[in-house]
Amino acid sequence: MSRGIFSDDFKSTPYWWERTPRPVGDDVGLPPSADVVVIGSGYTGLSAAIQTATHGRRTLVVDAENTGWGCSTRNGGQVSTSIKPTYAMLSRKYGPGPAMEILREGNRALDWVESFVAEHDIRCDFRRCGRFHAAHTPDSFNQLKIKAEGIPRELGTDVRMVEPEEQDTEIRSPAYHGGAVFPHHASIDPGRYHQGLYQCAKARGVEMVSHCRVNAMEKTRNGFDVLTSKGKTSAENVIVATSGYTGKLTPWQQHRIIPIGSYVIATEPLDEGLPEQLIPNDRVITDTRKLVVYYRTCPERKRMLFGGRVSLKETNPELCAPRLRKLLVHRFPELESARITHFWMGFVGYTFDEMPHIGKHDGIHYSMGYCGSGISLASYFGMKTGLKVAGSPAGETALDKLVFPGRFYYRGNPWFLAPSIFYYQWRDERNTD
Repeated sequence: MSRGIFSDDFKSTPYWWERTPRPVGDDVGLPPSADVVVIGSGYTGLSAAIQTATHGRRTLVVDAENTGWGCSTRNGGQVSTSIKPTYAMLSRKYGPGPAMEILREGNRALDWVESFVAEHDIRCDFRRCGRFHAAHTPDSFNQLKIKAEGIPRELGTDVRMVEPEEQDTEIRSPAYHGGAVFPHHASIDPGRYHQGLYQCAKARGVEMVSHCRVNAMEKTRNGFDVLTSKGKTSAENVIVATSGYTGKLTPWQQHRIIPIGSYVIATEPLDEGLPEQLIPNDRVITDTRKLVVYYRTCPERKRMLFGGRVSLKETNPELCAPRLRKLLVHRFPELESARITHFWMGFVGYTFDEMPHIGKHDGIHYSMGYCGSGISLASYFGMKTGLKVAGSPAGETALDKLVFPGRFYYRGNPWFLAPSIFYYQWRDERNTD
């Protein structure tokens, strides 16, 4: 590997794993049966398992990789209330009342994470730092202002516009023309947060078996036989919690989930005081470009963590890391000499309607499709799924009756994404003024 932009101690693993290494615990042997089998050990799976175990169900969590190996410990640590569609879009589709309740679920999700972290004393650097959504052109700023004005007051979503001449109070970058602050959004160490969920699940008696790929499921009179690489187990209920890693095991869900590669780099420690100069209020940052980027400083305020969707499935850091670094330096020319210490990627589960979905199909419970807002939504809807399986009315959500849409031309291979990425790259490069 060319070391020009990489540090001597470069690692192609998440920065978060330095603070909380994988795996996080010892496996038990595969039991012959359980009341509930959860497939996937990320935020969704663990949050569901905590609830089913709390309600007295013997719960087994299995994962094809190490516990928490997927996007739950590979994201950028930005926590939002993001239900992607706007009130106007949802209102046209479902009506004003249901639209409001759907959006309130996003607010509840963020509040739930904060409460859970506090209740269980999970030391994961959770902080309501706020999000700055930056406008990359003057027209984008005007459009952002219109969208902010369209947020219903009853929703309680605070937003404050930052004029271009005031931008340095939020971010010191020549790449932007003002933006909007969402003060209730938060940051977190996703690895430590996942570890906290894991410890809570273990404390409630949840059994976990990693490197245990589920190869097939067969319906039985009493539920399912779950056939894995480590043998067979049976369960009355199965929860699929795989989102961006959903595969052929559950084809109905696979045909509705689009896996999108999301990539992150971490810089070496920066000059003292520079992170505070670049992002004075320690916000998490996104912007209005079509090619999604997200970035922040690390919890210690020493490094820059910069993520984006610059490819589909590429894992070679020599190909993807320079693309991310170019985007980073465009925003912060001061970081031209900063080398990369970590590069990693994970798969975000996207849906055709940009909505998360929770439900039951052919006897199998599922929660997935968080469209880039998985920390809050996966935790919250995973919790709700666990309550549903436990038979609690508290598991009801505003999403329960929504149709989980697919497309006739999609069977799990997102062939249509590559031209979209190239088009958005070209479009963003043309619209930088």
